Order: sequence, then structure tokens, then C-alpha cells
Amino acid sequence: MTRTPVSRSKSQPAGGPDPTAVRTALWRALHLELDLPPHIFEDRLGLQLVEPGGSWRQRPDMHPTRTARARASIVARARFVEDLVEEEARRGVDQYVLLGAGLDTCAQRRPDLADRVRFFEVDPPASQDWKRHRLEALGHGHPTRPCFIPFDFESDQTWVQAAALQGFAPDRPSVVAALGVCMYLTREAIRRTLDQVAALAQGTVLVMTFHPPLEQLEPQERGSQEATMRYAAAAGTPFLSLLAPKEVLDLARGAGFRDLAHVSSAQLATRYFQSRTDGLRPSSAEEILVARV
Repeated sequence: MTRTPVSRSKSQPAGGPDPTAVRTALWRALHLELDLPPHIFEDRLGLQLVEPGGSWRQRPDMHPTRTARARASIVARARFVEDLVEEEARRGVDQYVLLGAGLDTCAQRRPDLADRVRFFEVDPPASQDWKRHRLEALGHGHPTRPCFIPFDFESDQTWVQAAALQGFAPDRPSVVAALGVCMYLTREAIRRTLDQVAALAQGTVLVMTFHPPLEQLEPQERGSQEATMRYAAAAGTPFLSLLAPKEVLDLARGAGFRDLAHVSSAQLATRYFQSRTDGLRPSSAEEILVARV
């Protein structure tokens, strides 16, 4: 796989989105172009943010069949978390924190949620500057939506402290999402993040994806996952933590979460893909933890 540079105008800030965030945005767009309806998730804005040029479909990591299950996982997790935010909003939860937000576009695509829930996007400052510039260029430069929180996940500061300076209320329930983040963090950083979320108000919900060890994947997926890990390392974002479901549940339990659920790829397939006729289903290489304070 090759790392594709992101286009940038002369007035645009230096830096840019992480290559994995770009790939996620492109897979969301590819789902709408290649996969049969009904679509699991619809996001065209991410592709506009990236502005990848006309040859992006020929990238090796956009292969229509070899990456189909990874693409399915990306749209399934996005649908799952937005369904969860909507469900919690009906219960009165009005804060949504995205840890490692990347090129997420929920705040722009879902005004029905953004009018009821305040969005806090936590990410490195250079990536956020680039994203803010692109949103403004596309006419989505809302002054308060989302609220950008610059942060380094490996720092000693907590994201809660950084977000509180921007209006986040730790004493009110929130949905906190960490999608596609865990595998890039050390176990100590994961433990700190879990501790920080578990210390928030009762009623807070954490939804976090994680990557199981290679030996726990379906045999036919191990080779592609090894290739993904090599690509990530070459791009400067190596996988640091592969966690079995039991280990993830133990870490969350140790942090003090009371209600825990492991949402497997098979469960996602049943929930979102069961009636499909094209055989599309999510990869076993990424699964979900849901934990309640």
C-alpha cells in the first residue's frame, strides 16, 4: 500500500490528517460507490474534505474486493456509534466526545443531533487546523460545531482537562467514542484513557474499537491484517496494542466501569448486514467495547 499525499492550498496550514483518517474517509465514500443499497452508512463529506484527486479509487488500499471487509467494518462502527449517540440523546445526554476524531463528519451531516448534543472533537492540533480550514472552504465552518480540543494522547495532561477549558462538563453524562484509536496507543495510554472516562458522571457511555491479536482472527483475514499493520508502521503509525476481548473487558472493569459489553464483528453483521444479498460483512480484525459508568 502507498501513502497518498493530501492536496493543500498555499493558504492552508501545514500538516494534515493522519493517513488512516484519510483511508477511513475514502472507504466511507467507496461504500456508497461500490456496495449495493441499502447502505449501512452515508458520508460523502469526508471525500470532499480529503479532495484526493481522480485516481484515488486506484489506490491499493481501495481495492474493491480485497478491502471489502475492512470497508464494511468502517461503516458498521460509524453507524453503531451514531445510533448510540441518538439513543442516548433521547435520554437527555447532551455531550458527545470523539477521541481521535480524524475526519469524522457527524457534526456537519447530522444537524438533528448537533442541535441537541454538543460535539467535542479531540485530536492533534495540526490535524485539527487542517480540518477546520477544509470545513471552512466547503462552507461548513460553523463557529461552535464541533468544538475542537487539541490534544496529545500520550501526554501527561488529560483530555478531560483540555475539554473542560472549552466548555465540556465532566459532571454531566456524555457519550465518549474512541474509534480506530486504541491500536495506536500503548497499554498504559489505553489504561489512562479508560480511567479518565470512568471518572466522568454516572450515565456516561464509552464506545471503543479494538483490534484482537492475529491468532484470534478468522484465518482468511490474518494475511490482510498483517499487510495493514506493515502499511501503518511504514506510514509512521505502528500498531502498539492488539487486545483480546477478555483483556479489554478486564481493563475496563479495572477502571471502574459497571456495565460492559463486547460487540463482536458477528454481532455487527447480524445487526446491520443480515438482509444483504452481496455478501458484505465486517472484518473480524476490529471489534467494539461498550462500557457504562
